[in-house]
Amino acid sequence: MTTETPLDQFKAVLGGTSRALADEPEIELAFTADAPTQSGKHIKVPMPARTLPADQVAEARGFADGFALRLKHHDAALHAKTAPGDAVARAVFDAVEGARVEALGSRGYAGIAANLATALDMKLRADPITRARNREEVPLSTALGLMVRERLTGQQAPAATAMGMALIRDWIEDKAGHDLDALALAIDDQRAFATLATRLLEDLELIEGDMIPDDSEEGGSDDEGTEDQQSDEGEEGESEGEEGQGEIEARGQDRDAESQDGESSEQGDDQYDDMDGEPGDEGEEGMLPVRPNRPLQDFGAQFDYKAWTTAYDEVIAATELCDADELARLRSYLDQQLVHLQGVVTKLANRLQRRLMAQQNRSWDFDQEEGILDAARLARIVVNPMLSLSYKVERETDFRDTVVTLLIDNSGSMRGRPISIAAISADILARTLERCGVKTEILGFTTRAWKGGQARETWLAAGRPPQPGRLNDVRHIVYKKADEPWRRAKTSLGLMMREGLLKENIDGEALLWAHGRLIGRPEERKILMVISDGAPVDDSTLSVNSGSYLERHLRQVINWIETKSPVELVAIGIGHDVTRYYQRAVTIMDADQLGGTIIEQLAALFDSE
Repeated sequence: MTTETPLDQFKAVLGGTSRALADEPEIELAFTADAPTQSGKHIKVPMPARTLPADQVAEARGFADGFALRLKHHDAALHAKTAPGDAVARAVFDAVEGARVEALGSRGYAGIAANLATALDMKLRADPITRARNREEVPLSTALGLMVRERLTGQQAPAATAMGMALIRDWIEDKAGHDLDALALAIDDQRAFATLATRLLEDLELIEGDMIPDDSEEGGSDDEGTEDQQSDEGEEGESEGEEGQGEIEARGQDRDAESQDGESSEQGDDQYDDMDGEPGDEGEEGMLPVRPNRPLQDFGAQFDYKAWTTAYDEVIAATELCDADELARLRSYLDQQLVHLQGVVTKLANRLQRRLMAQQNRSWDFDQEEGILDAARLARIVVNPMLSLSYKVERETDFRDTVVTLLIDNSGSMRGRPISIAAISADILARTLERCGVKTEILGFTTRAWKGGQARETWLAAGRPPQPGRLNDVRHIVYKKADEPWRRAKTSLGLMMREGLLKENIDGEALLWAHGRLIGRPEERKILMVISDGAPVDDSTLSVNSGSYLERHLRQVINWIETKSPVELVAIGIGHDVTRYYQRAVTIMDADQLGGTIIEQLAALFDSE
């Protein structure tokens, strides 16, 4: 006879509450160590510790209540139909609708309101609004979501956002204060609320004036049928809103003369695009996609990037970071986590293999004087022995010798499912390409410490000279060398599952390192694929240099590779718009899409040949 643990009892109660709130008996609730998500009637909330600490219980309740209220009060098809197409405007639209749903569902329920407030505090821990130094660094979607929440519920924004809100509140009130007041009058009507929200976007100059949805359309049958395909996306609106809440700063009115080419494009100072978290932070916090997305621009060749010292940097093999037994255990854990995913990605990999092998198909020259005996023409000899034997010679098609490097972001925000799927996808891809004669190298990049390591210590000892450059110790990890067989490197990929490995990320130097390894290869064609979920972040460096110091360097490195190097560069962003950096890039919102996206991108590259 099994006895339920307190955690099991809490899960059962939380699931029942969610079903009651949403008035939906088929809701399934589960705990996760990854980012809280909702997919249809499946809800995943942060898993509290076994002792059920009060703050962790409140967080789980807050996310469960928020998802249940969304099912109850949110029409996904209508939201998808009325939402603007522009990414920045869509992020604001999603945040405003989220505030409406939570305000509507918590009216008269102090407990629900308190739970939602706790969940909001968790979401905001990694939001750039808590670290903004000027108005351009404040995510507009976050600010507007909080201001709408104030209007609808009377609850003030969390204290951690006070400085960020103070930077932008007057500007919003001046341009759209009357729109915010009007939203409270339509809280019970999603269509009317969407119309007012669209006018809010107009007054903030985020969309053109003809984008207001047509209220004359019937909301019944028109919203069904053709928009069934959109409903899944709509139900994920909350996570999409979090992804887009960084996509702001497209408003360059107050840009100072720092723009080096005199263009009207906006300056992209990502102060701290995403705090990967303190060493003790839970993994799900760092996974929330909240990094700002800003327009790409030319920063000029005069930008000077440097490291305070490289004495403590390291390039290290995965096998040197832990012993063989632990690597085997971590690899076993990785396999167990992704058994269901492996089948899907393997099918895609086999499809890629068939496409590659098709490009390597051999053709034959027949009726040759020497070569391989042509058995198909032996019948002619039997009929007429006077004929000579016929031979054939194999002729290979032109298939360029190729090497592929996968450079995987090992920052803290990749914890949980993203890093697991990145590891297994890299594993399957390496195995597939090896069968096709394409060599594969798998690399990772992070830092050796949080918020500066020994480099920072030496800078402090030197008296804190100004503008020191990069102040952390980079760690570049070799999981699999290009010439190393897959069977030998398989276990090394389990290292990505190791607790404490994932810290901060300095992308520009990692790209140069991976590029340098590729350039030294003898293969004719060289492909570098970057997998990341955000912009470069290193607290110690950004706190004493320009807020865009690391990002500017990354842009310069990418531009140099794309315009000057023979290496073909492609990027995949997880919950983060990498198209603002890379010319050839794709962004996915769900880590589960990563395996298929890697295969598709590589297939497209090979097909282009």
